[in-house]
This record gives sequence, C-alpha cells and structure tokens, in this order.
Amino acid sequence: MSEANGTYFIDTNIWLYAFFQTESGTNKQKIARSLIENKNVVVSTQVINEVCVNLIKKALMSETEIQPLIQDFYTRYQVIEFNCQILMNASRLRQSYNLSFWDSLFVACALEAGVETLYSEDMQNGLIVSEHLRIVNPFEPSEG
Repeated sequence: MSEANGTYFIDTNIWLYAFFQTESGTNKQKIARSLIENKNVVVSTQVINEVCVNLIKKALMSETEIQPLIQDFYTRYQVIEFNCQILMNASRLRQSYNLSFWDSLFVACALEAGVETLYSEDMQNGLIVSEHLRIVNPFEPSEG
C-alpha cells in the first residue's frame, strides 16, 4: 500500500476506521492504522472537519479531547486548504467523472497535492482521475 514517493491522500472514512472499532472487525482498523502511520499523508481541511464532527457526535469526544487531535493533523501531516483553484477543479471533476460534491473536493485536493493515490472506501475502486490519481479501496483485495 505504500507509494513510491511515500505520499498519499486519505479520505475521512479511512480515518474513522482507524479511530473506531467497527462491526467489520479489526482488519479494517488495522489497515487504516497502517495507512495513517505514514508521516507523508495528505489530508484536507474537509477531512479534519468530518473526522472531528464524527468523533464529537459518535464517540462523544469533548472539545478538550478534539483540540490536540486537530493540532496533530497540522503538525504531523500535509493539510490542503480550499482555494478558488481547488473549488473550480472540483466543479470540472464533477462534470467529467460524475463525482459527488464532497468526493470531488477530496479528489481536487489530492490532485493539488500531487499525490498518485487517494485511499477511500466510498469512491470507485481503481478509478483513474486526470490520468494521474488512482482511487484505491484499501479494504479490497489488491490486483495482481
């Protein structure tokens, strides 16, 4: 699952598997945790927002517990913040690839960061976007 340059984008759902024990068992959690251990992970502010809201609502974490997590995202990983270029590219991606609004923002941020892989359970596994970015479901058996 590691990339040649060691950098990849991780969608919110993968982060949540890393933080939560699920009915799917520990395998998804183990895979998710192995992905987030890389210090060259790229996330967007959207990912941080979605992780925090889920941890507050579902894990009942307090704001006092969330604040160090937010700081850790910014200290440990590359964080892509939205700008006009990303929003415009996301719009073009929705036209070209029929992505949802929110997924197009993930993809646009990953492209902006120059990564080659976006790990997500929710998007089309194996989809190549803009001849550069590959969507990979880390929980699916790898090909070849």
